Amino acid sequence: MTLYDWLRDFDRDADISEIRNCLGRMLFNGQEQEKKVSACSGGEKHRMWLSKIMLEQPNFMILDEPTNHLDLEAIIALGEGLLEYPGSVICVSHDRELLDAYANRIIAIQNDGSIVDFKGTYEEYIDSKEA
Repeated sequence: MTLYDWLRDFDRDADISEIRNCLGRMLFNGQEQEKKVSACSGGEKHRMWLSKIMLEQPNFMILDEPTNHLDLEAIIALGEGLLEYPGSVICVSHDRELLDAYANRIIAIQNDGSIVDFKGTYEEYIDSKEA
């Protein structure tokens, strides 16, 4: 089964262009969309699932370390996608650059168990801790 066929199986009513766009946003361009699913690496499979999520367009996502197994280019594409995402996202991540790309609220659990709820970007949160 190709990547295109795999994604199409989740929504038979989706436009061909919509399926190709979802794969393209996760860096599967042109001929790569015809690649066999069985030949995909761990990072490519991770990107496939992110494409599926984009196709489904949920209004809320919970992501746990979404950058694991992704290369730098895919991490950048994920950050751009999350920035444009119209719904809400709870994301647990140690990737500070990803968080800085799109997060507008930081909930940090401190070593003593207390919780900091900071409304602002990750960079602003770091600056507030240093002040």
